[in-house]
Amino acid sequence: MTRDVSFGQYMPGDGVIHRLDPRIKLILLIAYIVFVFCAFNFVSLAVISAATFAAVMLSRVPLRMYFKSLKVVLIIVLITSALNIFYGGGDVLWQWGYLTVTKDGIFRAIFVSVRIVLLILLSSCLTFTTTPTDLTDAIERLMKPLKALHVKVHEIAMMMTIALRFVPTLLEETDKIMSAQKARGADMDSGGIIKKVKAMTPILIPLFVSAFRRAYELAVAMECRCYHGGDGRTRMKVLHMKPLDYVSLVISGIVLAGIVLCNVFFASIV
Repeated sequence: MTRDVSFGQYMPGDGVIHRLDPRIKLILLIAYIVFVFCAFNFVSLAVISAATFAAVMLSRVPLRMYFKSLKVVLIIVLITSALNIFYGGGDVLWQWGYLTVTKDGIFRAIFVSVRIVLLILLSSCLTFTTTPTDLTDAIERLMKPLKALHVKVHEIAMMMTIALRFVPTLLEETDKIMSAQKARGADMDSGGIIKKVKAMTPILIPLFVSAFRRAYELAVAMECRCYHGGDGRTRMKVLHMKPLDYVSLVISGIVLAGIVLCNVFFASIV
């Protein structure tokens, strides 16, 4: 159910990840996404997996929230894994007609599945431990050099943060619309794929109307509060680097070095 979706929500807390500078968290997220795709064998994949689960535990966010985030992409992970099993060379383990399961295909499916799970966990860790305001400030500060090219950095950062924040809101609205349609006798669970797609029409139209209405109300609220972009605006909380931020950068460098070494010394391990 959509009400179980937790991606995009902020969870108040006092974990180590909560106390990191939001700019550092964004940089680390991008870095670890690169690390995930730099793991070319099971040993290096285990290193980045251990680092990811360490971040999850240090965030002190209940594990059920991460499981809810993974629930959304579970079908995507299963479909992607199933497709990759039948794609690849190497020793043939099973064959039926044109379908062939190979050793390389199984390894490819495992790598793809683990990578998707790690990406969702890392992204959820950022949104769970960073408020929308801090996230906006971090994006704006990191994109500040683009102001020299007359890019509206503040507006871009604001739009990105609002879009991320409204993901759970729109999903909750979808759940309400579906419940209302079912209460009126709509059948959305039976029939084939075409019938189910047609049954989504009474949901999509009210959802789009609700989304545009929320956007209009938000724009009016911002105008009533004299919002005119980032020019001349001050911040109640000024971002400052702390020793913990530098320590996190050093640890990330060690993780990267570990992944590189594992790729070099364990290259024979798929």
